[in-house]
Amino acid sequence: MKEQGQQKRQCMRRFKKIITLTTGIYCSLMATWSAAEQEIDWQQAKQASSISMTNQQVELIKQKKLTAAMAWHGASPWISAVSRGASDTFEMLGINVVASTDAQFDPAKQVADLENITALKPNILLSLSVDGISTKQSYQKALQSGSQLMLLSNPIPGFVHGKDYVGIVTDDMFGMGKEAAISIRKAFGENAKIGMIFHDAQYFITNNRDDAFRKEIAKSKGLDIVIEKGFVKEHETSAIAAAMILQHPELDVIYVSWDAAAEGVIEALRSFGNRYIKVVTHDLGVNNLLDMAMHGNMLATISDRPYVIGATMAKLGALATLGESAPHFTLVPYDAVTHENIAEIWQHAFKAPLPKMLDLALKQ
Repeated sequence: MKEQGQQKRQCMRRFKKIITLTTGIYCSLMATWSAAEQEIDWQQAKQASSISMTNQQVELIKQKKLTAAMAWHGASPWISAVSRGASDTFEMLGINVVASTDAQFDPAKQVADLENITALKPNILLSLSVDGISTKQSYQKALQSGSQLMLLSNPIPGFVHGKDYVGIVTDDMFGMGKEAAISIRKAFGENAKIGMIFHDAQYFITNNRDDAFRKEIAKSKGLDIVIEKGFVKEHETSAIAAAMILQHPELDVIYVSWDAAAEGVIEALRSFGNRYIKVVTHDLGVNNLLDMAMHGNMLATISDRPYVIGATMAKLGALATLGESAPHFTLVPYDAVTHENIAEIWQHAFKAPLPKMLDLALKQ
């Protein structure tokens, strides 16, 4: 038992500084997604599973000998999974990927990346914009060169669906928020005291996930959000959680808007030696999955499927070259992740082997 404890501590130390897989990807990039700026008919959104291609369409696309490029905002295992999904689909369609760039979260670099890509005149361009305002002109040049633009989550201000871009592929933010609440209900029944640490900024995806969580919790009389606190920066959550624990030691669970922000909450609980208050969040990060694997405070996280995101973007972009229209929004599936299904959901999300240290932790 002592040896196992040492191994667990070693796991946590080695992964302390690992960048989380999905990061606060939605949070650092979604400033242009304020609810006030969007008038979206979500009833028109489609599920990724509904996007299909006939054999005839596949053959027509292959005959075109198309090219594609991917201009990403940054690099992470999450975006690598998106790229794999897109690349595998492009290969199946006989489409040659001529460029894939990493803007390193720098709008100026993404502008340069887009200009270099535009010179290659790809038929299809997949992208997530770091800053839609700064990069807008560069995207317009790509459109003028003949590229069909597929967007990941982040819109370009002023761009019109069906004219300036084919469509947007994103996660089912409403379903994810609801599922986070359901995870609490499954663990605690109809009796739990909840602390909520929400994203206190106008960011489209996180706002909608948080709101969907609140609405689902409100349906249960015995599930009670006894305290809510907002945050803007991820590093703020540790102090917020510490204050919550002191003010409301009766808490059963704390909800946090996304995975990287939840790390500070886990840290605060450990500093108090509190093994009883559980945490629920969104997205997949290795640090918190390690805590979950070792039966720590992390109860559940709701994950989207980045590989499916990439594959869906590639399909819609290819269909656009045949003159086919795409939904304004296409939503990818999500999964509730608990200790029992970490390895399974990892495969659903990333289509990649489980990290060795996480695999080791699950076997302890």
